[in-house]
Amino acid sequence: MNDAAHDGDEGSKDFVREVIREDLEAGRTQTVVTRFPPEPNGYLHIGHAKSMCLNFGVAEEFSGRCHLRFDDTNPTKEEHEYIESIQEDVRWLGFDWGEHLFFASGHFDTLYEWAQHLIRAGKAYVDDLSPEEMREYRGTLTEPGKNSPYRDRPMEENLDLFTRMKAGEFKEGARVLRAKVDMASGNINMRDPVIYRILHAEHPRTGTEWCIYPTYDFAHGQSDAIEGVTHSLCTLEFADHRPLYDWLIASLPVPFVPRQYEFSRLNLTHTVLSKRRLIQLVEENHVRGWDDPRMPTLRGLRRRGYPAPAIRDFAQRVGVTKSDNVIEVQLLDHCARELLNKTAERRMAVLRPLKVVIENYPEGEDELLDAVNNPEDESAGKRQVPFSREIYIEREDFMEDPPKKFFRLGPGREVRLRYAYFITCTEVIKDDSGEVIELRCTYDPATRGGDAPDGRKVKGTLHWVSAAHAIAGEIRLYDHLFTEAEPSAGEGFLNGLNTESLTVLEGCKLEPSVAELPADAALQFERQGYFNRDPDSNDERLVYNRSVGLRDSWAKIVAKGGANT
Repeated sequence: MNDAAHDGDEGSKDFVREVIREDLEAGRTQTVVTRFPPEPNGYLHIGHAKSMCLNFGVAEEFSGRCHLRFDDTNPTKEEHEYIESIQEDVRWLGFDWGEHLFFASGHFDTLYEWAQHLIRAGKAYVDDLSPEEMREYRGTLTEPGKNSPYRDRPMEENLDLFTRMKAGEFKEGARVLRAKVDMASGNINMRDPVIYRILHAEHPRTGTEWCIYPTYDFAHGQSDAIEGVTHSLCTLEFADHRPLYDWLIASLPVPFVPRQYEFSRLNLTHTVLSKRRLIQLVEENHVRGWDDPRMPTLRGLRRRGYPAPAIRDFAQRVGVTKSDNVIEVQLLDHCARELLNKTAERRMAVLRPLKVVIENYPEGEDELLDAVNNPEDESAGKRQVPFSREIYIEREDFMEDPPKKFFRLGPGREVRLRYAYFITCTEVIKDDSGEVIELRCTYDPATRGGDAPDGRKVKGTLHWVSAAHAIAGEIRLYDHLFTEAEPSAGEGFLNGLNTESLTVLEGCKLEPSVAELPADAALQFERQGYFNRDPDSNDERLVYNRSVGLRDSWAKIVAKGGANT
């Protein structure tokens, strides 16, 4: 793990860490081994980050190790692309599995042998029921299931059929291997669950070597046992599966017995974290792809400009509990804003430009003015900003007939230009439709640097960019992907999509030094927010995504007592 990866974790307390401490003190555990076990059928999202931070975090805190294991048991949905992207995302977030990279597919031979062991022990059988018949036989939450007519097949026949399943003699869906547990159990997961099925599909790693594949329930717990995982940390929906895991572990010649503990999954306002729904958003083009900055994927968050340490900080603040709750997305923004305020250099950018001509400034001349790179960090130093007769200001910083509490520019009003001079508006120029297209102003040369030697004060300070030196930019502003704090749980969740979640501003004017910064440098455009350069940038045009605005709405939520962490 990178040194920065555990910032703030020292002394963390939650039930998982208490369990580990007790196991170590009692001698039940010598070396803590956890695992982060994604399925390679999609991209990681912020919910995975919580699990990642927990599994890698506790392993590092207790001087153990965390494995990265791909639970690749469904070749119809898995791709090399996902395997590679997941490893990249784990590293980006600040974690390192070292030599401990595993795949469930690497255990296929052992799992197949263990399935045969269950058959020989009379604890598994080959079933010919169709999927529809199997659902009918399974029963309901209030009614027990009934035994399959194939449940009492002789052991030799089951072994023969299972061997022939492996050899590819049967078509998909013709037969499955089921564990023989208890069809009357109150836990539906214990009603003779399927542990192997036929899939004539090429696997990303094993190719066409196999045509039968273990189910997630059979492969997951057994992979933990093979790898020596001491603490198998899962989200709450797997609590009902734990009796099955325990039954399988007790029924098989496993080299190690893991212990499973469940914690609440992450639920975040104004978004969805269901992989099925995220796929739908991408495939139906509601977003621009998996790395769309509005998506809760780690790739989307990274492209938007959320720093990895801020995501780790968010995961720590959310904490680890056994109770489901919904976390306000403003907390994530707050974590990003708090870090960026300390680290991001300041620059000026005019998003909706209005031209200003300073009539008493010498024509054909310009000058360089000192500007602070980051008032939170003296070591960031200063830069020089070019100033000239023609500049751009924000269109919203001017009103022809301003109300009483509007302290920016208006006819006859004087304001301060950041790092530059006091200017006064003397004339408003409009086009034929009456729209303001240009302002004429005068400046006070004695106010260079932004202060008046005679002590006079102005209430408005505006950012600006020299017209002669400005570089072209496109700015993308983002809002919540969903208008509702908690999108619908049903198929109608798309009805809550925010149609104004993306605003693209072209023709923006950026301070020239922006182009000199590294492509991955985070910026604060003064008075606008924190921004990150988008990969769509090119030599002709820089594209910036706004990561978060300057206003901290999380602080208001906390002040009102509405924080839900």
